[in-house]
Amino acid sequence: MSFVFTLNAFSQNDSIQKTILKGQIIHADNNSALSAAHVLNLNTVQGTITNDKGFFELPTRVNDTILVSYLGFSSIKLKITNDLLKGNELEIALYEKPQEIKEVVIKSTKLIGVLEIDVKQVPKDKFTRIHINGLRQTYEVGKPQKRDFSSPLAALFQPVDYLYNLFGKKPKQLKKLQKLKKEDDLRKMLAGKFDREVMMEYLDMDRQELSELLTDCSYSEYFIRKASDLQLIEAVLDCYENYKALKKGKIERDKIPSKKN
Repeated sequence: MSFVFTLNAFSQNDSIQKTILKGQIIHADNNSALSAAHVLNLNTVQGTITNDKGFFELPTRVNDTILVSYLGFSSIKLKITNDLLKGNELEIALYEKPQEIKEVVIKSTKLIGVLEIDVKQVPKDKFTRIHINGLRQTYEVGKPQKRDFSSPLAALFQPVDYLYNLFGKKPKQLKKLQKLKKEDDLRKMLAGKFDREVMMEYLDMDRQELSELLTDCSYSEYFIRKASDLQLIEAVLDCYENYKALKKGKIERDKIPSKKN
């Protein structure tokens, strides 16, 4: 992943703000400003969006990692050093992602004008579960297809078990995801993101593993592809809480002594 940055000196008064990272996000090919680009401090879970001229300010510390992303462009991660916090302005150039042209197949459905008959001819919706942002309800249509773990050994590697163990051993990761969900500014940012990069960072998963996790949590392929990053974070947290409750219930049941006849 390529990026370009240059440092321009600010005045002495600006250099006093050593914990504020200031910069501009631009297009790598034509140097035009990228407004509404997302800048997130992965360590402190603080984020901002660039203004109409591509500028941003974000509280940082040495050794923090900054994730910069923009729809249709390749994201970058930047490690913060002392030099970057000496009142300098950081210019970050993002490169466009190559366009992928996919074949589109259009199928027609013959309708005769009678509602009771025509409705049966329309293909069923692909999604089986949709999580509506802001509502606790989950709307179900049919049953999602879950992976078949045919052996006890394979069952040990269920992604939901990995999630349960991850949040148990690394509670900071859980708290970071919860913070992303709670703070208004971060919610607004993630509601418009669909690249999954923040989740992959905090869950230490690639796209395929994240997809398998959500499938294991009974979310449909349609939901996994179409939901915003905020909706996916809510889905993962809900999955964890539900799985934790099931685990706790199983442990409690195991503690109850069986009655002998």
